[in-house]
Amino acid sequence: MAEQVRAEMVANVFEVDVASGDRVDSGTPLLVLESMKMEIPVLAERAGVVLDVKVQPGDVVQEGDVLVVLE
Repeated sequence: MAEQVRAEMVANVFEVDVASGDRVDSGTPLLVLESMKMEIPVLAERAGVVLDVKVQPGDVVQEGDVLVVLE
């Protein structure tokens, strides 16, 4: 079952650490958001395979936007 990793706040995408097809474990950094000069790592909540990365560095995301889809 696919899981959508969503933004918890309005932020800029600072860096993306995974690509489609990557296998990740629980706690693996997926990407880093930047908000109010703070870097916020977004971690995988479970092990799986990255199906799709919906953002790239420099994108601005809103609360609830899909960032990454995990299988």
